[in-house]
Amino acid sequence: MISLQGSQGAADHSTPSGTPLLLDHAIWIDLHDPSAGEAEAVEAATGIRVPSRKALSEVENSSRLRRIRNGLSLSSPMITFDKVDSLLKPLGFVLTRDHLVTVRFHDLRAFAEVKKRIADRDGDSASSTEIFLLLMEELVDSLADALEEMGADLDTLSTRIFDFDVQGGAGAKGKQPRRRDVALRRILRSIGRRGKALGKIRASLLGLERILPFVAGECATLLAAEEVPRFETIRRDIASLEEFEIRLSENVQFLLDATLGLINIEQNNTFRVLTVVSVVGVPPTLIASLYGMNFKHMPELDWAYGYPYGLTLIVVSALIPILFFWRRGWF
Repeated sequence: MISLQGSQGAADHSTPSGTPLLLDHAIWIDLHDPSAGEAEAVEAATGIRVPSRKALSEVENSSRLRRIRNGLSLSSPMITFDKVDSLLKPLGFVLTRDHLVTVRFHDLRAFAEVKKRIADRDGDSASSTEIFLLLMEELVDSLADALEEMGADLDTLSTRIFDFDVQGGAGAKGKQPRRRDVALRRILRSIGRRGKALGKIRASLLGLERILPFVAGECATLLAAEEVPRFETIRRDIASLEEFEIRLSENVQFLLDATLGLINIEQNNTFRVLTVVSVVGVPPTLIASLYGMNFKHMPELDWAYGYPYGLTLIVVSALIPILFFWRRGWF
């Protein structure tokens, strides 16, 4: 899909017959998951070669930041901001003196915001570098919002973890083991999803951070005087977001360690119960084995109260370790 933006807002991109594209009148050409025909139309009208998805997915720095014949070819991975699952998809820019071509494969709120800002400029015209800076600012703002939301989610998750037994009231510790296991598994999955999303946000920030100084250095002659400081401002914003992301990553690791500690406690409780049961069962087994040997000269064999006496010994020998572990608070 092609979206065209002129210097003061959206531009028409078809003739009355609906066939040829009037791309030469547009400053910003936004290609959303473009078809081969759309890419060829852009190339024919502007002379700008539209990079393919495979080319934009290259990980080498030399492939992501390149000077081409009439401008710059740039690419960066960008997180999808999907609440169910986060994915990294390539985002490409081709910046020339007259045009900015963007190639993307998922919806990004930043693009809609920039189009709205261009339409609300009250007659001021926007250049290709101005639109590029607006996109950088909005992309950084979107990543900042994602990190802020992640911080709030981690605070909620921290409460769930450290109030794991308290939240359920007095009967929480008496939950069925299976229900407690399910709750801990869900917490682990939540931590894993947020850790994965933070890794993708980090990759997006790193990609934008590499683009900015490259463009500022290569396009010094294209930039207006008021645009130069904006590169440094965006760079500082990215640096602050990277510091915030590092703190969130440390928090994720801390919560993961805490959850694994809870799981270890649950496992220890299980082994403790098994230990108590085995210790309680040893003395009665020993007594029953002793009186089951049926030696001829065992005094209790001819005693009228031998059987009740044996049963009493078995019960008492079981109660003594139970009372011992109960006094020590094992159950």
